[in-house]
Amino acid sequence: MKFNPVIEHLKTYEPGKPIELVVREFGIDPSDIIKLASNENPYGCSPQAIRAVEDSAGLMFRYPDDTMMDLKAALAARFDVDESNLVIGAGSDQVIELACRAKLYGGAKILQSEITFAMYQIYAAQCGAGIIKAPGVAHDLDAMYALYKEHKPEIVFVCAPNNPTGDCLDRIDIENFIDAIDRDTLVVLDGAYQEYASYKNPAKKVDPAALIARFPHVLYLGTFSKAYGLGGMRIGYGIASEEIVKGLYKLRPPFNVTTLSLVAATEALKDEAFVQNTLQNCFEQMEAYESFAEKNGIGFIESYTNFITYLLDGVADSGELADALLRRGIIVRDLKGYGINAIRITIGKPEENSRFFEAMQQLLDSGEK
Repeated sequence: MKFNPVIEHLKTYEPGKPIELVVREFGIDPSDIIKLASNENPYGCSPQAIRAVEDSAGLMFRYPDDTMMDLKAALAARFDVDESNLVIGAGSDQVIELACRAKLYGGAKILQSEITFAMYQIYAAQCGAGIIKAPGVAHDLDAMYALYKEHKPEIVFVCAPNNPTGDCLDRIDIENFIDAIDRDTLVVLDGAYQEYASYKNPAKKVDPAALIARFPHVLYLGTFSKAYGLGGMRIGYGIASEEIVKGLYKLRPPFNVTTLSLVAATEALKDEAFVQNTLQNCFEQMEAYESFAEKNGIGFIESYTNFITYLLDGVADSGELADALLRRGIIVRDLKGYGINAIRITIGKPEENSRFFEAMQQLLDSGEK
């Protein structure tokens, strides 16, 4: 069968291993498995959101409200933007896809950091676009701007904080970079982990309303999958000028977000105490990961997210270490596929983190890695 030749060389996104697969492969009891690979919220989601979904379960036979009126009103109030500045997607991934389809045609290119969220490249490649990468583990805005001037890409992706590394640019540096980009180039600023960065350091905080007011060529992305704990509901959003949003809406499929996802996200926004507790617990536990790394001579990237990246050169092979942990029922993310010898660990609950440290110490001491 013949397919679009573009897909021949496409890479498939590889998610973290699900618990069910580990159970099947290694025969480990599900209760003995901890998943620290997919940056999910270990505390779940707001109880308010759970109750709202339970109360709305009887509406599953109806199509969702395609105006997404309640969620748009809640997001507009949260970010002080107009509802016309909002596009809702089945995860922020879908908004990325819409942006690529809107801008990438006729030999177009994107620009991104070398190590960043894989879906930028995947969606761009699906559109037949060229991929320009600025070298380095962290975002190097000077290198990115030099490549921008040389290649004039149609989309520039900036991930702040960055996934899968956890580093985060300062807001002022992001704004200065965007200001130098031509207004016909779409700048996608991915803020999937902005709640974490803003909590840890105000210098990292991005204000989407101020951003789009100053820069009409910016699309800001947010998600409910991380701090709000709604990864299983698949819901995210974009904030941009009315012109950009109208363009994306022409490509958006009808009823792209489920009824229960809309209900959960709307209620989750109301429970700020849950989010603040999540953020506090995350960074308190992050200190233990930093201390463990320093004690064992492991390099790490200062993180502004709900995960930490351990750099393993001179310590272990990331693939072997991730596999050894997996056999002990601990799922982490091997970053060898990104070209770095590192593992990414989601910050879990205290008891989960303690178990990780115990297993990791045993592996380091025994040389089984």
